[in-house]
Amino acid sequence: MKALMFGWEFPPHILGGLGTASYGLTKGMSLQQDMEITFVIPKAYGDENQRYLKIIGACFIPVVWKDVDWNFVQEQLGQFMSPDEFYHLRDHIFYDYRRIGTNELGCISFSGRYPDNLLEEISNYEAAASVIAHTYSFDIIHSHDWLTYPAGIFAKQITGKPLVIHVHATDFDRSRGNVNPIVYNIEKRGMDAADHIITVSDLTRNIVIDKYHIDPRKVTTVHNAVEPLSDVDTFKKLPHKNKIITFLGRITMQKGPEYFVESAARVLQKTKHVQFVMAGSGDMMNAMIRLVAERGIADRFHFTGFLKGRDVYELLAQSDAYVMPSVSEPFGISPLEAMQVGTPTIISKQSGCAEILTNAIKIDYWDVEAMSDAMYSIVKYPAMYRHLHEEGLKEINTIKWEYAGQKVRNIYNQVLGYH
Repeated sequence: MKALMFGWEFPPHILGGLGTASYGLTKGMSLQQDMEITFVIPKAYGDENQRYLKIIGACFIPVVWKDVDWNFVQEQLGQFMSPDEFYHLRDHIFYDYRRIGTNELGCISFSGRYPDNLLEEISNYEAAASVIAHTYSFDIIHSHDWLTYPAGIFAKQITGKPLVIHVHATDFDRSRGNVNPIVYNIEKRGMDAADHIITVSDLTRNIVIDKYHIDPRKVTTVHNAVEPLSDVDTFKKLPHKNKIITFLGRITMQKGPEYFVESAARVLQKTKHVQFVMAGSGDMMNAMIRLVAERGIADRFHFTGFLKGRDVYELLAQSDAYVMPSVSEPFGISPLEAMQVGTPTIISKQSGCAEILTNAIKIDYWDVEAMSDAMYSIVKYPAMYRHLHEEGLKEINTIKWEYAGQKVRNIYNQVLGYH
């Protein structure tokens, strides 16, 4: 079975959990013998792991016909695709995209990020998707997150192939209910056009059904998982004088960073032997730095900025507790990553991963008293730490992308009418 997937990010160039989930799911699905996945992202760098799928950068797709010779194409794109493939794509430009700014090859530049002109990039991505849909053959279309729903819809209109959309988050999660009507309309249009909708948790499934008025029969939850760490034994907790409690994620309204700071202040009223780390970046970072100063705990707080790759696991491994106080978290992979290196986790009940994790402490995001009590208990009582450490390691080894991949394949079969 051939699947054409549209995504927005892919490791090692990730900006959040979406790229991590896309990689894990596609790798898990690739374990099925007859599964072929072509994964489109706005900007490809050439260093993505393509053992399990084919990566196509929309930035290398010609959308405007330009007369370029073979050697020039080879020089510009040779490390990403053959000139023959480029010319094959160029032969399948069926729409006039000259209004869009393109380079000498007739390709669009993409930031590969979430820029201020994001809506323009989403529209341009849709143009590249149309050429891809006309060029390649596939059985099913799979769009990850709202940014790629327009591309998936257009590909469905061009080919008549069924569309599955994957809801990794909704604007209700990102905005604490202060929904952007433009984003809502893109999400709603994608959900209406989809033949089936996959959500990463029952929490998200209920939002899709209630807030977007979608038939429940059309929506299936497939919980995320975590990629096994081949070098897990190399992450050792080094002895340190003070305990370390960590927040890791985007420092935005959705992630509830202020509840972490308020809880930290309460813990420090009981013990001074704790350091707090806030890892990540976001529009609330300066506000959090000010809040830490106002609470008089700046000497106990460290802001690392954005971390990725091995640095994430190094920090989690050195931490005595990991806290995710998200206000609305569709899933939340980072607690699973913390548990992989044996770090006890505290998560909000308003997170999708709370539906599947047993050996994590669950609190309401707003309950800073309960959150601070949980933090204090883990760093104060060795038996509490040890229990969460040992049981968490056992549990995390049962949460595999292979199982999620099989569920997605079953949804494909259902949509395509296979038995």
